Amino acid sequence: MSVRTRVKICGITRPSDAVAASNAGADAIGLVFFSKSSRYLPDLSLARDIALAAGPLITVVGLFVDPEPYYVEEVLSKVPLNLIQFHGAETDSFCHQFHRPFIKAIQMKPGIDVVAEVAEYPSASGVLLDAYKEGVPGGTGSRFDWSVIPHELRKSIVLAGGLNPENVGDAVRTIAPYGVDVSGGVEDSPGIKNDNKIKAFVTNANTCD
Repeated sequence: MSVRTRVKICGITRPSDAVAASNAGADAIGLVFFSKSSRYLPDLSLARDIALAAGPLITVVGLFVDPEPYYVEEVLSKVPLNLIQFHGAETDSFCHQFHRPFIKAIQMKPGIDVVAEVAEYPSASGVLLDAYKEGVPGGTGSRFDWSVIPHELRKSIVLAGGLNPENVGDAVRTIAPYGVDVSGGVEDSPGIKNDNKIKAFVTNANTCD
């Protein structure tokens, strides 16, 4: 029996897009708390509204990049996050200190030893593999060479980087990852999602016969 690939719609900036992701059958949404991102949510009241709009059975993920601990604590105190996603150079002990499940993003730099990198985060609930672009911690809109993903990791990782409704089915057929993560691939402009693209992405991620 095949295992269904989970779907995360990241970079949500409006409550209506959280509702659209939930209605389309997404498993998780991502809220960005990184000031240099075009999808940054500085207003924590808005972030809370978005999280609540998704509904009680959707995993709400907060994305941070090398944050100060006090900022993570502030966000956690005001926004109902189920999971934290770290996209910087954070260590396992740093990520673990917030007593909240977390996933660690790893950028697929040329020549990276992915297995060794994953082993550096024994406390992580999961690992997300993203495309590498110098100076950009995530959301590059570019895909990397999926063939470099070690076979022993493929069923346990969340795949990101340049995914869209047109290629996600191929990604799932090729890698069979635990989950897929999309942001720009379902947008009309940064932070503004397209309902039809979200629906198509979720459908194609789970229709790979």
